Amino acid sequence: EARRQRRLLLVVVCVALLLDNMLYMVIVPIIPDYIAAMRGGGGTGGPSAPAGGNGSGGGNRSLLPARYPPSSGSNEDVQIGVLFASKAMLQLLVNPLSGTLIDRVGYEAPLLAGLAVLFLSTATFAFAENYATLFAARSLQGLGSAFADTAGIALIADRYAEEPARSRALGTALACISFGSLAAPPFGGVLYEFAGKRVPFLVLACVCLLDGLMLLVLAPPGGTGARANMPVGTPIHRLMIDPYIAVVAGALATCNIPLAFLEPTIANWMKDSMGASEWEVGLTWLPAFFPHVLGVYVTVQLAAAYPHLQWFYGALGMAIIGASSCLVPACRNFGQVIIPLCGICFGIALVDTALLPTLAFLVDVRHVSVYGSVYAIADISYCVAYALGPIVAGQIVHTMGFAQLNLGMGLANVLYAPVLLFLKNVCQMKPSHSERNILLEEGPKGLYDTIKMEERKG
Repeated sequence: EARRQRRLLLVVVCVALLLDNMLYMVIVPIIPDYIAAMRGGGGTGGPSAPAGGNGSGGGNRSLLPARYPPSSGSNEDVQIGVLFASKAMLQLLVNPLSGTLIDRVGYEAPLLAGLAVLFLSTATFAFAENYATLFAARSLQGLGSAFADTAGIALIADRYAEEPARSRALGTALACISFGSLAAPPFGGVLYEFAGKRVPFLVLACVCLLDGLMLLVLAPPGGTGARANMPVGTPIHRLMIDPYIAVVAGALATCNIPLAFLEPTIANWMKDSMGASEWEVGLTWLPAFFPHVLGVYVTVQLAAAYPHLQWFYGALGMAIIGASSCLVPACRNFGQVIIPLCGICFGIALVDTALLPTLAFLVDVRHVSVYGSVYAIADISYCVAYALGPIVAGQIVHTMGFAQLNLGMGLANVLYAPVLLFLKNVCQMKPSHSERNILLEEGPKGLYDTIKMEERKG
């Protein structure tokens, strides 16, 4: 029964992550209407311009480009960039608070609260009629994501405490994120074309509501009183200064910079350098979904067979990302561009799938087995890249050039890959020494800690 419940909870978390990423992507077909209204030209009447978007945060990475409409002034560029980055920016600010709250109250209540805010954000998207409302809805989504994504990933790590089940469960969540990136643009575009702009958001709102009700049935927040016997989690500021966790967080941020910075810039570069057509630009990132899922599958299988090489899978992924990023400016046609982009997404899958379980293991052996704050740190790492991407990437291309941007990102990943050697001996750490030391240092917080310490000694 416990295994059945945790599988159903995994489904709830995967649906939440899928919805969050789809909501980020579904907005893109309606952007032309708002941009036209800002220019005073009225709506466009359909999803004719962008067909991609960019994502952020604990698994909210998209695999499609953010194709911003051509603008008539720098102020408009800033408004569009801020709109696309607002989710990640608010998520970045809220994550330290959400991680601490999750550690204090458990995983279910913050996950439910995050789903409720996502539902409100989706409904706001459906009825938005101007830029200000759209910005408010996007910011609300960042607030909901800070709770839903972090609590969901932490809940998976808590319920799947053993390997390789933990890696498989987290890999499944990552696959759902990438599937949301693939499915959202055609889902939103078709419904927007034939049923109106509100329908895609109303459908997602209904699914979000059902997901929240399912969570209430499976694990009512505070219903069992189990949280009273849980240990007190390590404060997030102490986790941030842990050198092992800092290395993992740096790797997660660095590996996502190429994706975050290419999404808002590659469309214009393709049009200028190779005369790419609209359909070519729109399909550029779609094939990358498949190597991303392949990377998740391969890493899960390798981690099950050789769990002591998790650091190597992450380092290999960063090397692949670096090499692929450097190859992008050398491409001369649509077919050639697809190859390095697939390499980037394959490498990101290796890094994420290898290092997300490593974070949970580090908390198990070096701190206390409560995961809200550590996955808030992971979400912060993602948000750093995706908050800067829509705003900074265009300026770098304008001042330095597209080739220099890619070479810089590739070099950063290649140089960071050897840093993961620092994690080589993590698998040899023993939970008994670390957790016992923490309990002796701070004193048992209750019956749970006392029993846990005795079990470790035994």
